[in-house]
Amino acid sequence: MTIYKAAVVQAASAPFDGAASADKAARLIREADAGGARLAVFPEAFLGCYPKGASFGTPVGMRKPQGRADFEAYHKNAIALDGPELALVLEAAAETELFVVMGCIERDGATLYCTALFIDGASGLVGKHRKLMPTGAERLIWGFGDGSTLPVFDTSLGRIGAVICWENYMPLLRMAMYDQGISIYCAPTADDRDGWLSTMRHIALEGRCFVLSACQYITRGAYPADYDCALGDEPDLVLMRGGSCVIGPLGEVLTGPDFTGETILYADIDLGEVVRGKYDFDVVGHYSRSDVFKLTVDSQPRPAVDWK
Repeated sequence: MTIYKAAVVQAASAPFDGAASADKAARLIREADAGGARLAVFPEAFLGCYPKGASFGTPVGMRKPQGRADFEAYHKNAIALDGPELALVLEAAAETELFVVMGCIERDGATLYCTALFIDGASGLVGKHRKLMPTGAERLIWGFGDGSTLPVFDTSLGRIGAVICWENYMPLLRMAMYDQGISIYCAPTADDRDGWLSTMRHIALEGRCFVLSACQYITRGAYPADYDCALGDEPDLVLMRGGSCVIGPLGEVLTGPDFTGETILYADIDLGEVVRGKYDFDVVGHYSRSDVFKLTVDSQPRPAVDWK
């Protein structure tokens, strides 16, 4: 399928209510299908909650007891990949036959990972990308991914991969994705700043690929009343204002950025534009200088204990 419609979902999750978030995700997948989409991209941490404004009780040099309790609640709300929350999403994807890129907080033992899940409506969960470099205070609550989860999937909709939020500012990571021939570059994010659009346009031009970025539109009122939020407690306070968008391979804005509220944005994808774009610029091909620059990627899992 070289020409089709894609969707970026700009919506609020239900923080600290995994079942409600999953139910909403399933409903939005069905809505995207009704809108004619064959691919749907969701925001960072849609399942499991992006804890905007939370500090988890960690001044430098100490951890407060309340912060440990906050992390316990956050850990409990994270997603097990064999759990009921993901099962609801898989059911909706199978029903609609959409390919879905879903941001989640993945629970693996005691550690949490900010993860993008790749769901093929025809075959279920086909892979994941764990965020390599959590940003700032995210490092308190999320583990670091490794090079074993940097997949790009060859599908009838193009070669689909994902880079999460500020990972998009890592040039070598982008190069690794371009080298895998990515044509549908998904960017689940929590960055709603004005400058984000410039980053997405740059990546589309650099990789000559379609870039699909999804961010939540969510207010303080979506979080529990006792949620520790440094930004304020007024229910109408906007914690993330969206800014989702789709960019074409020559940097043209196809839809967005939208800052008005919850919505699904649609854009037509023509995979022929990827090849046409690379006519004069292929960053891992005729426009590379491998005699001068070389990137080495370690794609092996790096567990703490290696059982032989």
